[in-house]
Amino acid sequence: MALWDWMLAAYARPGVPETCLTLQDEFGQNTSVLLWAAWARPADAGVFETATRVAQTWDQTTLHPLRAVRRALKAPFPPVADAAREGLREDVKAAELRAERVLVETLEALSGAPADKAEAGDQGSALQALTAAVKAWGRPAPDDALAALAAGLA
Repeated sequence: MALWDWMLAAYARPGVPETCLTLQDEFGQNTSVLLWAAWARPADAGVFETATRVAQTWDQTTLHPLRAVRRALKAPFPPVADAAREGLREDVKAAELRAERVLVETLEALSGAPADKAEAGDQGSALQALTAAVKAWGRPAPDDALAALAAGLA
């Protein structure tokens, strides 16, 4: 299964969206990198470093600016008509989602197929991969949040 499809299915599991958003908004993590790590579970620390370097650059140049515009467009902006503002917000939201997908496809290309590494019930190796991703990302995240994500993905 392709990473994007796996991520959509994983993100639909109970508790996963909330945990991902907490890790993103409160601890500066990248949801795509975390889910990629749980899916790919690379053994080579260099792969984590390359993936996080690419994702950090993509965040700065593409995702963060799109996300900031989308969030700014949430509130009314008189005299701009609400329907026009909301339409533009939906367009930006679609661009943000497309940018996420481009990043995910890039991460998948860096690591290749997960083979049998992402089997259900393998919470321990998912947690190891999440911990390695956080370390490579360079910003701390709470162990309990990572454990909750690993459990939600297992």
